Amino acid sequence: MTLIVGGGVYGAALAWELARCGEAVELLEAHTVASGASGGPGRRGVRANGRDHRELPLMVRARAIWPTLHATLGVDPLFEETGHLMLIERERDLPRAAARAALQSRLGVATRLLSAAETRDLEPDVADAVLGALSCPGDGVAFHARTTRAYAEAARAAGARIREGVTVDRLVTRDDRVVAVATAGGEEIAVDDRLFLLANPSVRSLIAPWLDLPTWNMAFTVIVSAPLDRNPVRHLVGHASRTLSLKREPDGRLMISGGRPGHWDAAAGRGTAIDAEVAANVADAVAVYPCLACLKVETADANHLEADSIDGIPIIDHLPGNPHVLYAAGWSGHGWAIAPAVTELLAEWATTGARPPSLAPFAFDRFG
Repeated sequence: MTLIVGGGVYGAALAWELARCGEAVELLEAHTVASGASGGPGRRGVRANGRDHRELPLMVRARAIWPTLHATLGVDPLFEETGHLMLIERERDLPRAAARAALQSRLGVATRLLSAAETRDLEPDVADAVLGALSCPGDGVAFHARTTRAYAEAARAAGARIREGVTVDRLVTRDDRVVAVATAGGEEIAVDDRLFLLANPSVRSLIAPWLDLPTWNMAFTVIVSAPLDRNPVRHLVGHASRTLSLKREPDGRLMISGGRPGHWDAAAGRGTAIDAEVAANVADAVAVYPCLACLKVETADANHLEADSIDGIPIIDHLPGNPHVLYAAGWSGHGWAIAPAVTELLAEWATTGARPPSLAPFAFDRFG
């Protein structure tokens, strides 16, 4: 049996990938499915634009999955192709954007550097200071909590067992081999075959006896506006020099995010938004879209813990001396979009015993 720790999109999707192939699977989630970084308000960006080049092959694979994922899982549509624009306001960012357009296109992600006029054809309400944009038409948005729960339900239907409210505290070893996980409730659950550690913020502490992962936990803020009479944002929008991401919601609301921190109370297991960070995020949105000056914040959510890695890409590897224990952590706030591809590859790794080549750049040994 394969044991999976973590009921976010990675744990739920991997449980489905393995269960549908006839594998026995048990998933353990400390709270409820999609209660962590895979949950929260609104939709999440499915973005290739601006990614680290090592993630782009995964994004190409994920883009082929997203448009029909809902049909595969038997649910209503999850993904909308909106296109992504990375807005540029500084002259010095234009050469870098041109180089990135060439790199992304060469790696299979069609990308163009737009002029100011071309940018305004697509986003008429941007500020006069916008000099252009890096355009990635195949990007979009997807309902993250709904997707995660759809994966979990499909996994259950395929025979996976999903246990919520089960917190894994530590790994149990015998002769240096991981043989079980110990829960906060005093239960020991045997690792009969393979173990996947996918509870992103908890992975570092679970494997601390073996490795010191260069990751740390952060609560990022997601802001949702009150419904707008006219929502000016037509695409998934990012920015080359501001901490800003804008997503148009189906109900007329606007999501504002991009990586502004919230405050995480570890003892309570909850996050709260920081007023100054909320104000700064909204100010950036207004600077780029002046017509948002009267926007009212309806929700400011910082209640979903994420793990950052030191170089901004995830760490995906097996535990030293324990090839049957695989872990993945440090998604740095943008692991969502590549999840369908990565979980396919993790299932391949589990069933063949060989690391897929496209996951090799994410091994721990890249740190020396």
